Amino acid sequence: MDAQQLFEQGVAAQRAGQMARAENLYRQALKADAGHAAALHMLGFLKAQQGQMDEAITLLGKAVKRSGGDITILAHYGHAQLAAQQFEAALATYDRILSAQPGHFEALYNRGVILSQLQRFEESLVALDQALALQPRVITTLYNRAVVLVALERYAEALECYDRVLAEDPGYRPAMANRANVVLNLCDFARAAQITPASVASTGPVLTLMGYSDDKQLQLQCAAATAPPAHPPLWRGERYRHDRIRLAYVSADFNQHAVASQLAPLVEKHDRERFQVIGIATGRRDDSAVRQRLMKGFDRFHDFAGLNSDEIARKLREMEIDIAVDLGGHTGLSRLQIFAHRFAPVQVSWLGYPGTTGASYIDYLIGDGIVTPPEHQPFFTEKLVQLPGTYFPTDDTLQAGPLPDRAAAGLPPTGFVFCCFNAGWKITKPVFDVWMRLLKAVPGSVLWLKALSEPARHNLEREAASHGVDAARLVFAGEAPLADHLARHGLADLFLDTVPYNAHATAAHALWTGLPVLTLQGEDFAARVSASLLNAAELPELVTYTLGDYEALALRLAREPELLKRFKDRLKNGRATAPLFDGDLFRRNIEAAFIAMRT
Repeated sequence: MDAQQLFEQGVAAQRAGQMARAENLYRQALKADAGHAAALHMLGFLKAQQGQMDEAITLLGKAVKRSGGDITILAHYGHAQLAAQQFEAALATYDRILSAQPGHFEALYNRGVILSQLQRFEESLVALDQALALQPRVITTLYNRAVVLVALERYAEALECYDRVLAEDPGYRPAMANRANVVLNLCDFARAAQITPASVASTGPVLTLMGYSDDKQLQLQCAAATAPPAHPPLWRGERYRHDRIRLAYVSADFNQHAVASQLAPLVEKHDRERFQVIGIATGRRDDSAVRQRLMKGFDRFHDFAGLNSDEIARKLREMEIDIAVDLGGHTGLSRLQIFAHRFAPVQVSWLGYPGTTGASYIDYLIGDGIVTPPEHQPFFTEKLVQLPGTYFPTDDTLQAGPLPDRAAAGLPPTGFVFCCFNAGWKITKPVFDVWMRLLKAVPGSVLWLKALSEPARHNLEREAASHGVDAARLVFAGEAPLADHLARHGLADLFLDTVPYNAHATAAHALWTGLPVLTLQGEDFAARVSASLLNAAELPELVTYTLGDYEALALRLAREPELLKRFKDRLKNGRATAPLFDGDLFRRNIEAAFIAMRT
């Protein structure tokens, strides 16, 4: 029987659902004719359906060469590359399709998805809009367009797009989840009130849930439901005999990001007699100073952004990593699925994500006695590790620029300055109501906030007006380099924290500059970070436990300048003595924890 006959029988078997027989016939056809394009194509397509992407890509690549660029084969080749997260290769394949057929819907759509993954958002939006012009009611295209608009911080347009998706399919869970996040970013308190924590928990992501509620049980359920499933382990119990502990930090945020800035001083301080410190970058690269600092600080630095999660896991297994630390959890572009392959004997969650991963393959979560007290263990799938003082590293090499004048910062010449430089999505109605009452109670005071999108700013200004507060008393700080941003803290009098999601890096920066932070300690990890930082800064008096106490203490500090000055003096003196600012002490504490995990 010749190759064509074997191929045709294979197609018939595949149509009949006889996949094993179809595969066997395709392989027989290829034995008879190794260059049979159709057999290469269909066997590659079959292997892709089975999730065996490496073989699928090899077969489909050969089919593309043999077919002279058949569009259908190219499309299947691109889909396999995309599924394997070979984004650049897939992009080239779809571009090849579009050069032959500019109106090819799937190529335009997938091109948009890939460009989004590569964080080329403006280009992604163009491709998705072209796809929508061809098929306006395809909800996956609408959904991905909204995702890109969020990345571009065009939240009002993203909300409209999500609403269109849900009008077409009211049960489309990803749109429901991301819409809840957009509502927070818009500071749209009316819409936020219509969204229940339980509804967010049922759709995820858990990071959005933290903006609505500090319910630990809901967070555990949401995290466990959204954690990538475990794969067969790559590490099978081998005992390594390395001279030093091979410690790998894995992150998509080794760029201009708070996590990178917090980690860099620790990487530099690690004890090289005990640890070999390895950086694994899985996200976008940039030319920022902090990325250059990390690349220099690690003993080995690997940029694996172009590899899929399976490939990264295999490479890490080959490196014989002793302890692997995931710095992302359920945030942004993090890749928890790498850890699902169990490539290391000890796998740890720390720093970038304030909660349980809900994943069986993460062994430990590093916290402290405040963010993760022992009684909270039932709400974590990981074993809790308590660092003395705080789990949060600070950078004792930070440098602030010169103090600007108030006019240059957009502040009035006089008056008390309440400030909060947290992201807008952390601002909730209960705390904003308190802030408005404080402005009314302290004549001439202003509230200094981080720059927000225009719609979010308008929502807050409208909300202020509803409280009888002149919107001009809300001052929005523009973007500034870190040194300048740190310097302008000197113009503020009191940092007001948000609930239920606290300030994290923003609180650490404020305390480092000598600006007191007033917080309300909540129930979950994210709602306790500022309390952890304040205790480590030896200012536990600035931690409150009810909204009423938070408001009362804020008002007292605004009205009693001597009391506020005492806190500022203690912060200034604490720079030399408080645990929060002792980078070497933190290094010793976390290294002791790593050593204990390995034994």
